[in-house]
Amino acid sequence: MKEGLRVILSGGGTGGHIYPAIAIADEIKRRYPTAEILFVGAKDRMEMEKVPQAGYEIEGLWISGVDRSFSLKNFIFPFKLMSSLSKSRKIIKKFKPDVVIGTGGFASGPLLRVAMSKGIPTLIQEQNSLPGITNRILAKYADTICAAYEKVKEVFPPERTKITGNPVRQDLLNVNELREEGIRYFKLSKEKKTVLVLGGSLGAKRINKLIETYLKKFQQENIQLIWQIGKLYFEDYKKYESANVRTREFINRMDLAYAAADVIISRAGAGSVSELCIVGKPVLFIPSPNVAENHQAKNAKAVTEHDAALMIEEDELTERFEPSFFSLLSDERSMERFAVNIRNLALPNATSAIVDEVEKLIERKRIK
Repeated sequence: MKEGLRVILSGGGTGGHIYPAIAIADEIKRRYPTAEILFVGAKDRMEMEKVPQAGYEIEGLWISGVDRSFSLKNFIFPFKLMSSLSKSRKIIKKFKPDVVIGTGGFASGPLLRVAMSKGIPTLIQEQNSLPGITNRILAKYADTICAAYEKVKEVFPPERTKITGNPVRQDLLNVNELREEGIRYFKLSKEKKTVLVLGGSLGAKRINKLIETYLKKFQQENIQLIWQIGKLYFEDYKKYESANVRTREFINRMDLAYAAADVIISRAGAGSVSELCIVGKPVLFIPSPNVAENHQAKNAKAVTEHDAALMIEEDELTERFEPSFFSLLSDERSMERFAVNIRNLALPNATSAIVDEVEKLIERKRIK
């Protein structure tokens, strides 16, 4: 690949779009230290904070999605789109990228569409088993699509779709070697089973309420908790901190949390699912119902259909949680089966495989 590589990455709105893009950028920088990398995101979204924290420059577009219900905001969408297309043209003209990579989210739409119209090599990375609307549109024209699930080939052109997996943090590859350190870090007992509860950085209202309801049951069963409550709910639930319950707004050492856990309760965002496959612990997925096209449930089903995890949807928790989850905790054979099967779904070299595809794109362009 040529010296002076120039790459634009675009995607955002949620961590599920931002962190894969940062992981890809980090791998490009590892291989090509002199590469110039620019991010393009949506103004006023979390990427405008998270990307600079990771050490990269970012440009913001005035763009958002279309509200699925009737909303006056939809009337200004055409103006936002025209503004974003115009700014995207200026960014590409000035930066002159060798390749443009999209990881989903509204900002990637106009930016990649402009790149495609100018013949610049483009790659999109789809994290979910059910692609989002932006990537579904872009996939018709993208040179390469990197995905985590075979199911997406039913939606994307299969001849241009590569199953690479989702980029994940590399410190998760050896968590099973860190169990004792994890137990010490969270000041837990080695003699008790540990359940790790994850509701995302903001938190999950229904999961937090569920855990509150069963705190006495966990204590009776001699089970300890690492409970990641989330920013929105921490003040309401931090009072439950005890010898058996470690409450956290946010967990900085996820590697040690995973290492200490015997069983994990989690949402089913694409990044979380990919991480949990690599961690290889028994999981109960409780997908969020508040996402487009119920894609978290589809992510979880892509695991459960391999007998690799449990899934309970929110409206089934009252009826199913206690018999399903506590039965799992007392069934060592089922726990081991889930751990082995979910580990078999892991694609730990996803970031490297995606950058391999980036290199192929640029090399094809050079040969032409």
